[in-house]
Amino acid sequence: MDLDSLIAIDVHTHAWKSALAVDEAPTESQQAMGRYFRYQPQHSTVPEMAEMYRKLRMAFVVFTVDSPKEPRRITNEEIAELAHKNADVAIPFASVNPHRGKQGVLLARKLIREYGVKGFKFHPSVQDFFPNDRMAYPLYEAIAEAKLPALFHTGQTGVGAGTPGGGGIRLKYSNPMLLDDVAADFPDMPIVLAHPSFPWQEEALSVATHKPQVYIDLSGWSPKYFPPILVQYANTLLKDKILFGSDYPVMSPERWLADFEKLNIKPEVRPLILKVNAAKLLKL
Repeated sequence: MDLDSLIAIDVHTHAWKSALAVDEAPTESQQAMGRYFRYQPQHSTVPEMAEMYRKLRMAFVVFTVDSPKEPRRITNEEIAELAHKNADVAIPFASVNPHRGKQGVLLARKLIREYGVKGFKFHPSVQDFFPNDRMAYPLYEAIAEAKLPALFHTGQTGVGAGTPGGGGIRLKYSNPMLLDDVAADFPDMPIVLAHPSFPWQEEALSVATHKPQVYIDLSGWSPKYFPPILVQYANTLLKDKILFGSDYPVMSPERWLADFEKLNIKPEVRPLILKVNAAKLLKL
């Protein structure tokens, strides 16, 4: 990866479509997310995403979510293999549901050892667990031993939004304050709090300012809707720990960057958010 040639690193993208010969129409949940974000998601394969990001002169972190509530016909292994084939722009993360128990820990270790994944994605509301539940700790131990980052969805989610009962998705699991315990217990595991954490923005800022290894990504929201206090902290106390993320495919990186241009961010902070902070976190 030629960092000097890149203008940005998108730390939050989803692979929704397998590159294998799979006839996969958008699920009801994915269609509902399109309505929620007022944008029709593009169902791209990892190689197609790589070609798009190459043209944009960006790198991207890509993952799936391991949950029966959001089933996807794409595996961690496929994502990793295809990302490594497009290593000039693609960075593979894996997702393992903590409810898998010991088998999940073995899977995580295999994905690290044999597939070279560079981090892990968790979505507590979709995976039905409190991040500080000791059930998940053996999985964190495997990630921490490898000195890899763990990225957690925080705040409200577009998954299930507008469907009856929210699709059974419970928002309570995604309060970022729950990750304060995890950060205290795993000081060597970098943690990314994904998204402006509505309605818990101040909780997220509190954890990120208190725990040195906790970062915040700005994915899933247009920058024009960022709370003023988030912009304030991004410009000052957390300027070295705020990361660009789009949440592609539910938001295009082009739209995010266009709105970010209009945001009141200091000129010297912009490159930190867009690329420098992520390059350091991901050890690029």
